[in-house]
Amino acid sequence: GVFEDSNLPAATVRPTGMNFGALPMCNGLSRLETRNLSDSSNIEQIRGEEGNDLAADRADELGIVTFIPDDIDWEDEVRIAIEERASYSTDALTGMEASLRFPGPETLETKIFGRLSAWQNWIFQRPNAVGEEGALNLYGTGKQANYDRKRV
Repeated sequence: GVFEDSNLPAATVRPTGMNFGALPMCNGLSRLETRNLSDSSNIEQIRGEEGNDLAADRADELGIVTFIPDDIDWEDEVRIAIEERASYSTDALTGMEASLRFPGPETLETKIFGRLSAWQNWIFQRPNAVGEEGALNLYGTGKQANYDRKRV
């Protein structure tokens, strides 16, 4: 779709050969295969559209896009999405991002780069975990950790 009073063309998505395995993820699958783990037949439908510019509705039907708000709701939808994410703690966002960055079948690479590195290099080094009143220092004591909820 397009915004009212806009002379810009509608946004499109164009599947190409690069979408079908030229750059596999750490799990050995293409990004489209990972996105469509529950429905591999969808990959062939997308492959049938290779080289075509797909309008938002068609891209949504194929599962290529996550969400397509219309121009009426655009500002509210973007605001709500940003407010929701801003309400999470920085440590929680880091953990979620690490888990979402490497979806699909678990491999040695996804464990190391998708999980362990984020947890060891960020989350376990934060005061909420290792500070004097952090969760790891108080684990097993029966005391509740004192979390700093400020963003850094």
